[in-house]
Amino acid sequence: MEFAHIALALALLPIIFGIINLRRMPRLRSTPPAGTRVSILIPARNEAGNIAACLDAALASTGCEVEVVVMDDGSTDSTAAIVQSYAARDARVRLVQAPSLPPGWTGKVHACARLAEAATGTHLLFIDADVRLAPHAAAAMAAHSATHKIAMVSGVPRQIIRSIGEGLTVPFINFLLICYLPFGGRAVQRKASLAAACGQLILVERRAYEAIGGHAAIKGVLHDGIALARRFRENGHDTEIVDGTPLATCRMYDNFSHAWGGFIKNAREGMATPVGLPIWTVLLAGAHLWPWALLPDIEAVLTICLMFALRAAVTWRTGEPWWTVPLHPLTVLVALAIQWTALVRSALGLKAGWKGRAYAAAKAEG
Repeated sequence: MEFAHIALALALLPIIFGIINLRRMPRLRSTPPAGTRVSILIPARNEAGNIAACLDAALASTGCEVEVVVMDDGSTDSTAAIVQSYAARDARVRLVQAPSLPPGWTGKVHACARLAEAATGTHLLFIDADVRLAPHAAAAMAAHSATHKIAMVSGVPRQIIRSIGEGLTVPFINFLLICYLPFGGRAVQRKASLAAACGQLILVERRAYEAIGGHAAIKGVLHDGIALARRFRENGHDTEIVDGTPLATCRMYDNFSHAWGGFIKNAREGMATPVGLPIWTVLLAGAHLWPWALLPDIEAVLTICLMFALRAAVTWRTGEPWWTVPLHPLTVLVALAIQWTALVRSALGLKAGWKGRAYAAAKAEG
């Protein structure tokens, strides 16, 4: 059937990219040069349930000198008190208070900019409060940056997924990055439009970061990882996505509702554009959803089997739960629903809310 041929052809793109990216995504093991100091920077807003475990992991870092700076960004819970208790017994920990959010800034980006000003390290490692660093992570990322002269190193932490709602949403991050991004964000390709990063885990070389204007250069964005990576590349610096699975863990969301809201926020500056989203819909639905409507055609069966095999390979490499693999078609369907919802909300001028703040609709771009 001609339609089945088309579906199989659309499946070849993620298969080719996936095989290449799975084989070539760097896994870090080296140690940094003498004199390296990594500032681990944590923006925190109402993170009382997360911040202690985050600090414990950061303070267990080995292989280089570290400091840990936490910015309390207007928390109304005990976040600040918890950090202060750590600072009282470990001189490597500092708590700073975020000033009022200036007009035109988004909350996390503003906190990261102020954290960078407070840092003293040769490298700045921005992490979210729900990230748990491996002991070697800070040193390995700084070593990769220094050895290969890469200004920005990022990776997707191993995602902790415990509910169906998370399983339907979170695995799409790694699948999209590995199977649909040419070169997988590696430094071999310097094109700014192909830059990528995960905002949960970003290390930058301080001098390069300051040279590009830091977070102040992207002050109005919500998806800071992608915007910062593009800013580096636009200014002639290399960026690279590495295998984040051995470097850190993270539980992004604890249910479907939180995941839906978080991904809609980020979609506004990702796939959800008037020109881009129809193309993404054809690519994703054509390879992962359409074949189900063409059963029992043998080529449709082959396409479905190939997509499950590809998803299984990504799941194995990233350490995500195996029970999420059978959910793959629904994961793609939910991802498209999130993107289209974000696009419609943006077109209607509806604000995106996160952590108690609301931001104006993103400007639609092609």
